[in-house]
Amino acid sequence: MKKLDRKRVFDLLKKDNQALIGQEINVKGWVRTRRGNKNVAFIALNDGSIIHNLQVVVDVKAFGNDELLRQITTGSCISVNGKLVESQGKGQSVEVQATEITLYGSADPEKYPLQKKGHSLEFLREIAHLRPRTNTFGAIFRIRHALSFAIHKFFNDEGFYYLHTPIITGSDAEGAGEMFRVTTLDLKNPPLDDKGEVDYSQDFFGKETNLTVSGQLEGELGALALSNIYTFGPTFRAENSNTSRHLSEFWMIEPEMAFYDIHDNMDLAESFLKYLVAYLLAHCEDDLAFLQKMYDDKLFERLRMVQEHTFERLTYTEAIAVLEKSGKKFEYPVKWGVDLQSEHERYLVEEAYGKPVILTDYPRDIKAFYMKLNDDGKTVRAMDVLFPGIGEIVGGSQREEDYDKLHGRIHEMGIETSDVWWYLETRKFGTAPHSGFGLGFERLMLFVTGMGNIRDVIPFPRAPQNAEF
Repeated sequence: MKKLDRKRVFDLLKKDNQALIGQEINVKGWVRTRRGNKNVAFIALNDGSIIHNLQVVVDVKAFGNDELLRQITTGSCISVNGKLVESQGKGQSVEVQATEITLYGSADPEKYPLQKKGHSLEFLREIAHLRPRTNTFGAIFRIRHALSFAIHKFFNDEGFYYLHTPIITGSDAEGAGEMFRVTTLDLKNPPLDDKGEVDYSQDFFGKETNLTVSGQLEGELGALALSNIYTFGPTFRAENSNTSRHLSEFWMIEPEMAFYDIHDNMDLAESFLKYLVAYLLAHCEDDLAFLQKMYDDKLFERLRMVQEHTFERLTYTEAIAVLEKSGKKFEYPVKWGVDLQSEHERYLVEEAYGKPVILTDYPRDIKAFYMKLNDDGKTVRAMDVLFPGIGEIVGGSQREEDYDKLHGRIHEMGIETSDVWWYLETRKFGTAPHSGFGLGFERLMLFVTGMGNIRDVIPFPRAPQNAEF
C-alpha cells in the first residue's frame, strides 16, 4: 500500500477542506456499514474523531478484489488510499474514491454485537468494551474530553494551580464512613491487637487507610499557601446505592480559594459553569445536536438557560418559604431543618424561578463540620448550585477558619482529632478566610449530554456488584 499521510475524518469533513479536494489521501477507521451492488460498494467509515461518517466509494470491477470486499463488514477496521472528491450523492459533501484498501481486522457479522440496528443503553452497558464505537458513546466521550479540557483551561486562565491530592488517605472528609478500605493484610488471618481488633499498625501504611471521598481537606492546605488551587481527580464512595444517579468511582472538581468569602465563592461557581457550557456550545455542536435528536429534545434549551441567565440567589430559609407556599404536594414534606431533596431543588429551578438557583445559609445540623458558622449559631455559610433537570450540581461553603469553632465542630461530629490534626494546625499558623466548592464531573456530564443514567457518561462505570472491564 502506498504511503500517504493519514487524515482524520474530522479534517476531511471540515468546511474549510477545499485544499484537500482532489488530493490523494489516506484514511483509517472502523466500518459502520457497507452497501452496494456488483458494480459499486459504499463504505461508511468512522475513526472516532467526529459523529459523522466518511463515505468511501469502491469501483468493484476496477478494484478487482472481491474476496477482500466481502471481508469488509460492519465493525471491521480498514486503511483506505484514494482521492477526496466532492460527493455526487446526498448526505455528505465529500467522499473518497478508493484505490487501495488494507484490512487490519475483520469482524464476524454473526458474532459482532454492534450491527446496524438500535441497541438499548442497558445492552450497551454489558459490552462497555465496544460501546465507544457507537454514535451515542462516541459523542459522549468526545464531550467528556472537551469538558475536561475546558475545566483545566478555565482554572489555568484564572490563575489557579492544579493540585494533586492523595487517592489513599487516612481521613474521611465527609465524616460519612462510606469508604473503601486499602490494606495489604491477610484477610483470612489478620493480625489482632490486645483487644482482639485488627492491628492496623502492621498494615502497609501502619494505620487504617481508605480510598478518598474528596480532595477538599488537602486542597485547603494548598490554598493556604498558593492562594487559588483546584483538584480534578477520582473519588470513591462505598455507598450501596444502585441507582441511576450513583457511582462508586467518579471524578470531582474541587477549587479552594484563600481570601474568598461565600459571595466570592458563588461568583466563581457561576462564572465557571457558564464558561463550561459556552465552551461546549462552541466546540461540540454536532455531538450535542445528535444527543438532542436521540435523547433530549430540550438539551440546547437547558444549556442556553444556564449560559444566558443570572443565577437566582436566596437563602435556605427563603427557599423553604417558597416551597411551603407553592401548594405543591411533594413526596418528601418540607419544613425548616430538612435536607432538600431533588424534587424540591428542581421545583425551585424549573417552576419557581425558571433559571439556575444558588441556595445559601443551610442549617448547621445537615452540613459538614468544616463549614463556617453564621452569627445566628444555627446556620452555616454553605452554598448549593441547583440546575434544571438534575437539582444540586455544586456544593460548597466558606470554610471555618477559627480554630476553636472548628475544633468544637469536629468534636461534635465524633471525628477523631488525631485523624485531622494537620488540618487543624492550618488554623493555628496563619489562618485566613477561605472558601471552596465541589462539582461532580459525571453529574455535570449528565446535564450537558441529556443522558438519564450516570453509568452512561463514564467509560467504565463502577457500582455495587459491578466492576467489569
